[in-house]
Amino acid sequence: MRSIFKYCISILFLLAFLVSKGQEEEQEQDTTEVEEVKIPDSLRVRPSYIPTGLRIGTDLIQDIKGYKNVTFNGWEVNADIDFYRYYLAVDYGQWAQITTIPNGRYNNDGKYVRFGVDVNMLKRDPDRNMFFMGLRYAHASFSDSASYQIENKVYGDRQKYLVNTNLTADWLEVTTGLRVKIWKFFWMGYTVRLKFAPQVHGNGELQSYDIPGYGVSSRTAYWGFNYQIFFRIPVRKAPKVLNAKEN
Repeated sequence: MRSIFKYCISILFLLAFLVSKGQEEEQEQDTTEVEEVKIPDSLRVRPSYIPTGLRIGTDLIQDIKGYKNVTFNGWEVNADIDFYRYYLAVDYGQWAQITTIPNGRYNNDGKYVRFGVDVNMLKRDPDRNMFFMGLRYAHASFSDSASYQIENKVYGDRQKYLVNTNLTADWLEVTTGLRVKIWKFFWMGYTVRLKFAPQVHGNGELQSYDIPGYGVSSRTAYWGFNYQIFFRIPVRKAPKVLNAKEN
């Protein structure tokens, strides 16, 4: 838990630096625009933190993998809502996998949730396209089991079965990616995520091999990739972005 806390503090400082840097650049750009174009304050659109729309989507890679792969079953739903340049993001998914081990097999089955904040690095885009960086906290609840054969020439072979019924896991993620408006309410994009600092709770004699939503538990860092489609539900009309060249 202490290591996760240290990771959180480090990444929060990084995100705070990026956000403050972006705000400083935006203020400098606004000052330059005022000097060059002299736009009256009454015409200037101030940042609004009231949400304009909710996006709901899914990860195509996981959906196709779950459909075609007999050893994996899973799906994932993604959602985000905007607060100016900041997006509250939530992911929820199911994950069940069969893995071959020496003389047997390992199974796990569970669900996971990720939530965090994305910061849009693109400014003044009327379509609200995104190039973003963000941070996630993730939690999984699952069970797993292992069945394998023990070979013994003296007492004979026997089958061994181990099970964990009430496991939880936590990890952190740093994310980046794109969201692009394709047509009206239809969006597409991808998310690259660096998953790290996994911790599993509730292991018994069986040490968990695979964490739903994360991957192999023994790996302290893991790259993930999602290719997503979204449908955006408008909440209100977004304020018009005033371009510096407009009078």
